[in-house]
Parts: sequence; structure tokens; C-alpha cells
Amino acid sequence: MKKIVLFSFLVAALMSASTAQVYEYHQITVVESIVPMGIGRSRIISSNEALNVDEFTTSRTDGKDSDQGDVKRGDAKISKFEETKLLNFYSGVGINFQNIASNDALITSKINKLVSEGWELAFVVGAVESKGSKDDKAGIFITRYIFRKKK
Repeated sequence: MKKIVLFSFLVAALMSASTAQVYEYHQITVVESIVPMGIGRSRIISSNEALNVDEFTTSRTDGKDSDQGDVKRGDAKISKFEETKLLNFYSGVGINFQNIASNDALITSKINKLVSEGWELAFVVGAVESKGSKDDKAGIFITRYIFRKKK
């Protein structure tokens, strides 16, 4: 009986290891402006170009960067990306709930489009950038949506 149980666990472990999922990931970033009078810029950003992280990564030993060759930070800029315009959170008189609802509709449309293309929403991360003082009139609300699909 012990051998049968042990064999069952071994078979289950081997099967789960052999069916491990390999995913491809895609990220979109939503930047929503928290600037009054509609002077901020709010967008959905989605890259259409891949970069190799190894080309821009250095290793430090003895406090010095390893040789990275001629690669410069500016080389990491891509030129192929989608930019969807969104409305700003604030209008001239304060927070604009119609703008927020409109942005929600556009963001949901983007998510639904990606899901229909086989992507699965895996993670969502949000953050706010602001000075934080009582006279602060600037800032952004940023949300990153990370999608994945099986390779």
C-alpha cells in the first residue's frame, strides 16, 4: 500500500512538472492626469516592439559597471507603440466623474480587445505620483495591466 501511494505521488509530481506553463507577457500602462483645467495628458500606452533586457543590463563588481559596449540609455527608446487618448480626472471646477466613466469605458474596451486576442489579465499594479503639499496641483495616477498567454 505504501508503495502504491508513493508511486502515485511520484507520477503526480512528474505530470505537474511536465505540464508547467510557459507564458508570453504583455503590459499596458494607463496614465491619468490629476491636473486641473484639462491641461494634463492622459493616455493608454502599449508597446508594439520588444527589447532585450540583457542588452541594457550591467553587473557591478568592485563598485564598477561591467563593460556594456556602446549601448546607451537612449538606445532603449522604442518608436513603435500605441497611444490611446484619455480624458483628465479634473475639469475647471474639480473632479469630473463623467471623464472617469469615459476613461473606464476606454480601458475596459482595451482589456476586452486583448482578452479576445487570447491574452489573460494576470496582474494589476497602481500608483499615484504627487508632491503631496496642500497647494499641490499636479500629479498622475498610473496603472499597469500585465497580461499573459500561453506560448
